[in-house]
Amino acid sequence: MSCPPEPTRPYVLLSCAASIDGYIDDASEQRLMLSNDDDLDRVDAVRASCDAILVGAGTVRRDDPRLLVRSATRRAERVAAGRPASPTKVTLTARGDLDPTARFFTAGEPARLVYCATGALEKTRERIGGLATVVNAGEPVDPGWLLADLAARGVRRLMVEGGGTVHAQFLAAGLADELHLVVAPFFVGDARAPRFVGEGRFPWHPGRRARLAEARQIGDVVLLRYALSARCPTNPTSPAG
Repeated sequence: MSCPPEPTRPYVLLSCAASIDGYIDDASEQRLMLSNDDDLDRVDAVRASCDAILVGAGTVRRDDPRLLVRSATRRAERVAAGRPASPTKVTLTARGDLDPTARFFTAGEPARLVYCATGALEKTRERIGGLATVVNAGEPVDPGWLLADLAARGVRRLMVEGGGTVHAQFLAAGLADELHLVVAPFFVGDARAPRFVGEGRFPWHPGRRARLAEARQIGDVVLLRYALSARCPTNPTSPAG
């Protein structure tokens, strides 16, 4: 019996925390903490289960994330299984405005991939070519092509941590299998602040509702886990992807 063909793209899990009124940050220069310690540990466990973590260049600039598995136990388990201690870091950029001193490039030892629009390829390679693999991803960057390229590099499970523009791109293109949306118990109420996603045409609408696979209280926040494709397991204890 022949083996089933490999999927043409990784399993894509979107992860986001938002206020009750749908904002993922406020308009100040300080990062708004929407989650709590228990939920951050859950997110760390999800990271540890993935082969790569993707954020947009705007998130790299604004939040300066490390994108590493925090738990020493989880890092050790990955290494014991023959995997890197933390997943590959991935970002995408249209303009190449990336700071080589950002923690995306300097924290930890994971491989780093930068998917860049063709017009900014030379600039991006000059700025960070020695710190990451820079990939020409077309003009504009095509998330479907990006996923196929990640699959060819051995990425089977991808966690997308934002920001809102990147989440909207994957959702509008129907390229998400699962969404973890954490709701924080407060309002932001400032139109200048970024929202989870902006305007767009999405595959889920009043005539085609997303399937809620799980709702879980985690301290003072609530996790809503939506199954966005048939690849997403309904059982929250089942391995995804």
